[in-house]
Amino acid sequence: MDWNDVRVFLAIAREGTLCAAARHLGRTQPTMGRRLKVLEESVGQKLFQRTVDGFVLTEEGVALVAHAERMEEEVLTFQRQLTGEEQQLEGLLRITSSDWFGTHLLSPVLVEFANLNPHVSIELLTDTRFYSLSKCEADIAFRIQPFDEPNVVSRKLLRMRYAAYVLKGDPHPIAGDGNGTLLITMDTAHENLPCYTWVQSKLPNARVAFRSNNRDVQAQMCVRGAGLAVLPIPLGESFPELEIVDLGDEPPSRDTWVGYHQDLRRLKRLRMLLDLVIERLSD
Repeated sequence: MDWNDVRVFLAIAREGTLCAAARHLGRTQPTMGRRLKVLEESVGQKLFQRTVDGFVLTEEGVALVAHAERMEEEVLTFQRQLTGEEQQLEGLLRITSSDWFGTHLLSPVLVEFANLNPHVSIELLTDTRFYSLSKCEADIAFRIQPFDEPNVVSRKLLRMRYAAYVLKGDPHPIAGDGNGTLLITMDTAHENLPCYTWVQSKLPNARVAFRSNNRDVQAQMCVRGAGLAVLPIPLGESFPELEIVDLGDEPPSRDTWVGYHQDLRRLKRLRMLLDLVIERLSD
């Protein structure tokens, strides 16, 4: 059984379609179909039922999943241990964070690190989804909640403060209950975040005019006078066109955590980057 074919099998089982699995592995859809056919021929069983909604595991496929995941864990552990034994300041570091955090806080630190260590390549992934450290999807992750993955070393990096911002000189005063005020908020999937429940309690009659899951987009809308936005203070301060509105108290602050897999604790380039990040950004 070829490990690369087992990876294809797991990707299809997890994603449900050849197209999604191909995107996940960075391969073409025809290649995925061919490799699955080879695997099914090698085990002598059909592993999926092809349906109009996608691929559904057969009974034999379900039985294979547990074995395939154990193979995957062994391969990933081997890769992490090899990487963790690397002592030269060269190679790749894959980092994941939210969009605005990567743009406004991490980027200056990463440029400084790259200038000091020109043989290290850095890949910054800004996404709404959490990349898995245990599956080697990223080496270092920055998140707004504690890590719950096993074997992850983490620490609180900083306490992020927020504020309500409007365009300087906005001719529309903020009424006591928010009547007539336009809000720029997160998308509906994230509308229960503390900062937005806070602004709704402060301005119960304000109307939501724009939503976006990208805080930079929210800030840009605010700069164009589209309404009031609750932003992380480091982001708001990067736009001189904006000013803070006093609504009586600050929105709830949130912790930012940094983590990496314990198998990489001896990776020198990772340790040196973390040291620089902590020096530049930590409370």
